Amino acid sequence: MSDFIFKKKFGQNFLQNKSIIKKIAKIGEVESNSLIIEVGPGSGNLTFVLADLYKDSKILAYEIDNSLKEILIDRVSSYDNVDVFFTDFLKTNLKDDTKNYNYNKLYFISNVPYYITTPILFKLIESDLQFEKIVMMVQKEVGDRFCSSVSKKEYGALTVILNYYFEIKKEFIVDRNQFYPRPNVDSVIVSFTNRNNKEKLNDKEFFLKLVHDSFQFKRKTLRNNLKMYDLKVVQRVLNKYGYDLNIRAEALTFRVFVDIANALSLE
Repeated sequence: MSDFIFKKKFGQNFLQNKSIIKKIAKIGEVESNSLIIEVGPGSGNLTFVLADLYKDSKILAYEIDNSLKEILIDRVSSYDNVDVFFTDFLKTNLKDDTKNYNYNKLYFISNVPYYITTPILFKLIESDLQFEKIVMMVQKEVGDRFCSSVSKKEYGALTVILNYYFEIKKEFIVDRNQFYPRPNVDSVIVSFTNRNNKEKLNDKEFFLKLVHDSFQFKRKTLRNNLKMYDLKVVQRVLNKYGYDLNIRAEALTFRVFVDIANALSLE
């Protein structure tokens, strides 16, 4: 890879430390006969650790950079459990891509390009595929936002939405010096485990809109941020939790937002 030209537009910073790569792969705890999806394999450093560690599972990797095709195809040739799609992951139909694979459980394990971290997560959610576990390396400050607790400065709409879908755990920090080229920030490995007993949502799109509207102006109260909604209904739900309309969104758990969304959608 010494003569490879790294491309900023694809967020290419390759992790070199093999022990860290293996540690990431092991967090997946992949069961036999599974399908593992990876985005942005680069030169395949994580891909082939996954292939060796989980020999009876299949790895489906998506790489947008065609200049890596020769490197990856050459390395893939010695593995019969790795397929690489040279395409933009965000433009693919995951259900179509996975329907020809026979597997027991589905996993996502990837050192994702940082600039598309959130779009990738929402694509996984919107695919309606059941992921047993998602393991991602993300920028540390983004990981802090994912794992934030109520009333912390990092807590926001994204935190609420992701916590509705997943149990989220910050696994470990990866120092910026472990990458080539060296990025300007440290990274963190975050795991997402599907919540099996999610509260029922009457309308998922409405829930997402309500959450985003609630955080539109973070320092304002729900009374101000939700003026376009039926505030009497919002107040009725808040009363159940001992709150009123003068509370800020950052003080509410995802369960309160689910309750508000469901109540409003019935009006």
